[in-house]
Amino acid sequence: MKARTKLAALVTSLALLGHAGLSAAQEQSAKAPAKTVVLVHGAFADGSSWNKVIPILEKAGLKVVAVQNPLDSLAGDVAYTNRAIANAEGPVVLVGHSWGGAVITDAGVNDKVHSLVYVAAYAPDNGQSVLDTAKDYPPTPGRVSFVKDADGYVKVSDEGVFKYFAQDLPRPEQELVAATQGALNSRALSQPVTHAAWHTVPSYVVVARNDAIISLQQQLDQAKRMHAVSVEVPSSHVAMLSYPQVVADLIIKAAK
Repeated sequence: MKARTKLAALVTSLALLGHAGLSAAQEQSAKAPAKTVVLVHGAFADGSSWNKVIPILEKAGLKVVAVQNPLDSLAGDVAYTNRAIANAEGPVVLVGHSWGGAVITDAGVNDKVHSLVYVAAYAPDNGQSVLDTAKDYPPTPGRVSFVKDADGYVKVSDEGVFKYFAQDLPRPEQELVAATQGALNSRALSQPVTHAAWHTVPSYVVVARNDAIISLQQQLDQAKRMHAVSVEVPSSHVAMLSYPQVVADLIIKAAK
C-alpha cells in the first residue's frame, strides 16, 4: 500500500512539473516580440487606408497584412480577420481603425494575438455593440453626413469626407478617401461583440482629438477602461493618414 501511495505521489509530481513547464513555455511565447501586424480598416474605408503606415512598419522589420473586410456584418468581418490571423506568422499585433475596433475586439481572442491597437476606434465590452458604446455620448457632428441606401448600407457623403471625416488631409487625399470608401451594412452597428479581447490582451490606443465621427470623450473613456497605453494626436478621424508616423510608432511599441 505504501509503495502504491509513493508511486501515485511521484506520478502526481511529474504531472505537475509537466504542467508547470508548459505554462512557462506559453508565458515565454507571450513575451516574444510580434512578427506580423494585421491591419483592420473601418467602415467607409478599405485596406488602402493604411498605405502610409505600412512602409514604416515594414522598414521596422514587421510583416504586414491589411485585410479587406466586406462590411456586411460583425461576424463576417471577424471571420475574414481570423483567416488573416491564421495565415500570418505569429505572434500578431492586431490593429483596428473605427469600426475595425469592434472587429479586433472580437477577433483578438486568439492565442496568436500578442497585442491590440485601437486607432480612433470603437472598443465594445462583452455583449456590447458599436451603437451601445456611443449611446451615452452626444451625437458627433459627422453623423449628419451619413447616407443610407435602399438596402441599408451606409456611406459618408463626399462633402462629409471633406468636412468631418478627413478634414485635415489635403484635398486630393480627401477625394481618394471618398472614392475608395466601402459601404457598411447599418445592421452591423447593433451586432454585439461576443468576447472583448482587451480584458486579457495588452491594448494600445491612438486618440484622435479632432475626431468628428467618434466622440473624443468616448475615446478617452475607452482607453481608461482598457488600462491601455495611449497617445493623443490633433487629427481627424483618419489618424493613420494624417499622423502615420505616430500611429506606426505605437504599433511598433505594441509589437515589442
